[in-house]
Amino acid sequence: MANLDLRPLSLGEILDRTFSLYRGDFLLFAGIAAIPQLLVLCLGLVTTVVPAVSPMPAGNLRPPSAGITALGFVPLLIGIVIYVVAYLFAQGGTVFAVSELYLGRNTTIMASLKRMRGHFWTLLGVIILNGIAVGAATLLLIIPGIWLACRLVVCVPAALLEDLGPGESLGRSFRITEDYAGRSFLIYLLYFVLNYAATLLLMLPFTFAAGLSARNPEMARLWLVLSHFGQFVATVVVTPILTIATAVFYYDLRVRREAFDLQVMLNSLGGGRPGAAPATPSQVG
Repeated sequence: MANLDLRPLSLGEILDRTFSLYRGDFLLFAGIAAIPQLLVLCLGLVTTVVPAVSPMPAGNLRPPSAGITALGFVPLLIGIVIYVVAYLFAQGGTVFAVSELYLGRNTTIMASLKRMRGHFWTLLGVIILNGIAVGAATLLLIIPGIWLACRLVVCVPAALLEDLGPGESLGRSFRITEDYAGRSFLIYLLYFVLNYAATLLLMLPFTFAAGLSARNPEMARLWLVLSHFGQFVATVVVTPILTIATAVFYYDLRVRREAFDLQVMLNSLGGGRPGAAPATPSQVG
């Protein structure tokens, strides 16, 4: 793939470049999202298909013991862990893939996912700190939470591509998105519309049918299995769009504020690794 021109982009051009990257390497981005998401799908299928084993014989009306009740939370905790791991690897792998393609280099699904190995805990810290910050702002009222989420939209690309810690990543995103929160909001809005449409089309009909089949457990289980597959397809198809858009937006902000295009050109002329993230102004100063 040839280098994309590094220049300031309008919002329409950011979205156009996002979908151009996605269409041009659909199997790459879908594969990055699908491999971790398979863990979530498998857990959903197991909990749906495998009949629950009752800890007490039928007709025993005694309440379950505390140990049995606690045991019921184990699948939930496993599900949360699997979801978090899948989410982080899909996000990180997509950002690394966009970085390679955006700067004219080829990559693969496994190469992109492998680059997450040394960044997992950092990215987990970024997501947790981001969630705490946005959640705290939301408690003040909805609008401050939305505004802060828009200002922190590029904290993940900043953490991965500049090797920053969680606090530094959030601060970096907050600084470079100044005056551009409106663009972040529209990127989020587009993603939520697409995600809602995909869920409505691919998952909710099966979930609704399962509810109507409550008196027929076998049929209800079949509909729930299909809803898990629908959720899998919706997630794999839609999730990369937001991550690609935020990565493109990150590069656009760096071009605007730090002449990133000139830094890349100078790196190439100087024999450095093309596209390596140059030092930020705070690192230089």
